[in-house]
Amino acid sequence: MRLSLANDHPKGRSDELFARFQTERVLERLRTLDERVRREGLAGLHADQDLLIRIGMETDSAGRVTKNGYGVFNLSWQVPEHPEWPDMIAAEVNELRAAIQSAHRVRLRYLLWCGMGGSAEDKSMYLATGLLRRGVRCYVLDSTDPAKLKWILEDIRRRDARSLPEILKSSLVVGMAMGMTSYEPVVNLEKLTTLYEKHRIPSQANFLYMTLPGSVLDRFAQPRGYRRVELQPDNANTTAGRHSGPLTRGSLYPLALAGVDLRAWMTGAVLDEEQIHTAWRLASFIHAQGEAGRDKLTLLLPRCWKGAGIWTKQDFEESLGKSEQLGLKVVVDEKPKLADYRSPKDPRQDRAFLAVQVQGEHHPEAAKIARLKAAGYPTAVLSFDRGALLSTYMQFIHYTVFGVAYLREMNFVTQPSVELYKAVAAEIYREAQEAGGIRRTAAWRQMMETPRRVRFGPVTLCYHLLDTSGAEPEGQAPERYAWLLEREAAAGRISYGELTFFGDTRYWPEGKAVLRLLKQAAGELFRSALKMPADVYEGPAMNHSYHEMIIGHGRCFSTVLATLRPEELPAAGYTADYHMAQFLATQIALARRGRAVVAILLDQLEPDSLLALREFFHRAALAVKAAMRKGAVAGVI
Repeated sequence: MRLSLANDHPKGRSDELFARFQTERVLERLRTLDERVRREGLAGLHADQDLLIRIGMETDSAGRVTKNGYGVFNLSWQVPEHPEWPDMIAAEVNELRAAIQSAHRVRLRYLLWCGMGGSAEDKSMYLATGLLRRGVRCYVLDSTDPAKLKWILEDIRRRDARSLPEILKSSLVVGMAMGMTSYEPVVNLEKLTTLYEKHRIPSQANFLYMTLPGSVLDRFAQPRGYRRVELQPDNANTTAGRHSGPLTRGSLYPLALAGVDLRAWMTGAVLDEEQIHTAWRLASFIHAQGEAGRDKLTLLLPRCWKGAGIWTKQDFEESLGKSEQLGLKVVVDEKPKLADYRSPKDPRQDRAFLAVQVQGEHHPEAAKIARLKAAGYPTAVLSFDRGALLSTYMQFIHYTVFGVAYLREMNFVTQPSVELYKAVAAEIYREAQEAGGIRRTAAWRQMMETPRRVRFGPVTLCYHLLDTSGAEPEGQAPERYAWLLEREAAAGRISYGELTFFGDTRYWPEGKAVLRLLKQAAGELFRSALKMPADVYEGPAMNHSYHEMIIGHGRCFSTVLATLRPEELPAAGYTADYHMAQFLATQIALARRGRAVVAILLDQLEPDSLLALREFFHRAALAVKAAMRKGAVAGVI
């Protein structure tokens, strides 16, 4: 593993920061603290005793430690001590297979993984990188949009000629939530339970869950007799959800079901001291660039790990997005284009680049990486050995995130901003249940009845939660949207954008079409017109994956989209009420923190509606470009 740095400015700052890890004996202190906790427990630990306690453990209002969060490293340190772990996990998975065979006389064919954010993103990454292409077919159910479950079942039935009851018998349903209040997995488990009951299929052999005792998920699953499995192979509780990969059961079970060599995988996650210090040298570079205002770290991955972008983004942003003063935006799935970046000599240039490559594999952006370095952009090139495993990359990223957290004296295991959105969603959903539907809630009426709402054919723009300080935009919806965007950019309140569709974009054909359209809009509107990166993703998975950065650090222009005619799954009694409560709650949580957010509603997702949405963004981009030309002359933008 090698790291090379180009255009590392200010000169010498990264070296100065990295020296702290050595002079302050960070690795030695980390291991000593972990050994003490394992030996003596949490009693007597206080946040004032050590920076390592403040940044890697949960504490109460008095500073007393309530949870150790260093399992992300401890598990890898335990791997050499527990050579039995790979066989233990394999035996557990075989037991799950045998239970289904015994209960229903069928073999296990499908894995339905119900979880959000860190409980799901590693599985999505494994799918995207091809690790789960063999064995049991895995589906990630990381949304409360009925379309996701509906189209997962459609995909299975397209591949499997058997009846739905036979398919359900052949399926393993896993619910995972490492937060006490996470309700999303329960929504999907409840609907799947309904299907099993409707077809009179005993389901105890088909369901298991991983969560904390007393959590919302535990209170749902335990009375139904579903099997509860400890998340960690050491049966401790020391990992946050996003740190569950690569070494917890939540990460290992899908790999085992796909026939991945678990012994090699676990060994790959054990980094030596030199590799750990390489991660901290990279952390020093990232922090130094952030201090200098270059806080948009653009990730350029090799082909073999191309699908690791969102997981990497989540690990950084959900861990490090808590500071208004100093942020870190990880830009993924972006083709490098120098025309979309400000010149390295421009004081507003806010990009740094991290190129990851694997020996023996030609990097798809090799020529662009060379051009970025030659042009003067700060660029780190991280090279892994030939045949390196994804588990090595994952553990390296965990150490890098910790390194940045150490330098910023920031807790990297908590996620306070995610909790705000979840609390608001719960309030709205309770009101919807009492009032007879989501459209009778105060939040829905506020959005639909506001005068700050304008139609563009089947597209409706709502900006009722955006503070315009008394000034009102004019013109049609695209021009008003452009005015709102220009205004925030000119005032220096935003430095990137977000386009999030609240609907399934992985299995639903219409949802996939929306995703393609939003990616095109992000390039034309944000990258090309404003020289800003833009996140394009699906909600509410986005809320758990990197909402901490958007709401915690801010400086984002959020555009959240939904259709007024969402999918339903009548067979399971599955409506979109909770999903739309999350759509509304996202806007409200952002607005409460003073973040810029607007909503776009589509009457439906027919081709004409998507054409209108495409035209909406195109016209907005033209308006922004025209304003940029004027602003550049006036020195405003």
